[in-house]
Amino acid sequence: MNTSNGKNLLVTVAVAILSSLLTIWGFNVIQNNSGRQNNAALTLNGKNIDESANSFGQDPNVKLTNMTTEDGFPDFTEVAEKTVHGVVHIKSTSIREQQMINPFDYFFGFGGEGYSQPKEQVGFGSGVIISKDGYIITNNHVIEGANEVSVSLNDNREFTAKVIGTDPKTDIALIKIEGNDFPYIPFGNSEALKVGEWILAVGNPFNLTSTVTAGIVSAKNRGNLGNDSGIQSFIQIDAAVNRGNSGGALVNTKGELVGINTMIYSTTGDFNGLAFAVPISIAGKVAADLKQFGMVQRAVLGIQVENIEVLRQRDPEKASKLAQIKGVTISEFVDRSPAKAAGMQKGDIITSINNNKITDFAELQTQLNKYRPGDKVKVTVQRDGKDRTFTVELKNEHGNTEITKSVDAIGNLGATFAPLTNEQKQEMGIKSGIKVESVTNDGLFRKEGINKGFIIMRINNTSVNNENDVSQIVTTAANSQDKVILIAGFYPNQRTQYIAIDLSQK
Repeated sequence: MNTSNGKNLLVTVAVAILSSLLTIWGFNVIQNNSGRQNNAALTLNGKNIDESANSFGQDPNVKLTNMTTEDGFPDFTEVAEKTVHGVVHIKSTSIREQQMINPFDYFFGFGGEGYSQPKEQVGFGSGVIISKDGYIITNNHVIEGANEVSVSLNDNREFTAKVIGTDPKTDIALIKIEGNDFPYIPFGNSEALKVGEWILAVGNPFNLTSTVTAGIVSAKNRGNLGNDSGIQSFIQIDAAVNRGNSGGALVNTKGELVGINTMIYSTTGDFNGLAFAVPISIAGKVAADLKQFGMVQRAVLGIQVENIEVLRQRDPEKASKLAQIKGVTISEFVDRSPAKAAGMQKGDIITSINNNKITDFAELQTQLNKYRPGDKVKVTVQRDGKDRTFTVELKNEHGNTEITKSVDAIGNLGATFAPLTNEQKQEMGIKSGIKVESVTNDGLFRKEGINKGFIIMRINNTSVNNENDVSQIVTTAANSQDKVILIAGFYPNQRTQYIAIDLSQK
């Protein structure tokens, strides 16, 4: 071999080695960038998903799975195995009054109204563990009115759960079981879901525990379902969801929690091809608020928009034009509106919030539900064919940025209660009632003249038979605008009294 050939060979080898090194370096850069992009997708502009996940101590380095094989075919085995352990079976037990007819009244015509008898009612549903220390998201309707909530894990361990907080408006509740190192499902990015994407629904339909069904996302931001929850941004899926699935997990191809299965559309009450889940971007924030504050912090822009369905009845032509607009048109402002204070005007069309596209009211609601009062967002609107961007400091429904914390409403009453037996109720001639067992000197009861021995029949025209009934009614009233309860009751052998109590008193 001559010198020239030797040099050429060395050059060729050097080039080959350098090319290999560059290829490896480039692959690592792509992988790292991909990882950063995936992590960035979870931040949602630095808000919500990461904040909600951090509230429950979720590990950002948890290894996730995939629902496709190397050949591209669906494979649900690994993601199913990882997620079933994070979904629990929930049993809620409540005591309800059952109206009974006195047989002597029936035969002898005494004209009595009968008497009530407590009856145990049991409901079942699902829940999702979202932290190692036992926080669980479920639906409000799964545990609503329950005197006791019990949780069964996939390994058959059973726990009594404490209700941390509930939010009927989103139908989300947060409960907790005591312990450590529980398997949980990490939060995913529900806003990154695409129509046609594979998903799994994990829950306990018909009390059949650890049930997994597969389907696709069939629509996003679905609203106008005739429900009273106020949510107008459901994830619509075609995975089979039935009674008992409520509160269960909707997971994506990585095994991440992207929604809480909540309701179905059916004429029979069973699955009919359409099911709906609350996005985790909303449910996760609600759960984090319930954990931190005891109640949900809702941020508003302070705008009013036309209801298309109502407008169609009154002005079909205007409704048709409005429906074609890609965005949300401001028709009016509420008092102390943060949007108006920022410079927005009637007729402006909101097209994005923090660069997240807004095409309809459901998408607007989805974005606003991620924030708390005091957060600042960039709102882009179209005005006279031009884009304008405003920085808006979001407020609460009272027009300020204060964080609202739940109050111990029943504790402020300064009283303890004792249930009445059926015999005692019958002797007093009442259908429902609870006895005031004791009062404190600094409580609202003592201040309004209610003392030990007082029999409460109704609060706000709702029958009460146990302390849980009192707690639910009083807590609801304390979080309402009026903050007043009206108590109907009596001292034995005395006339019925009606006593109003202002719960806003200190």
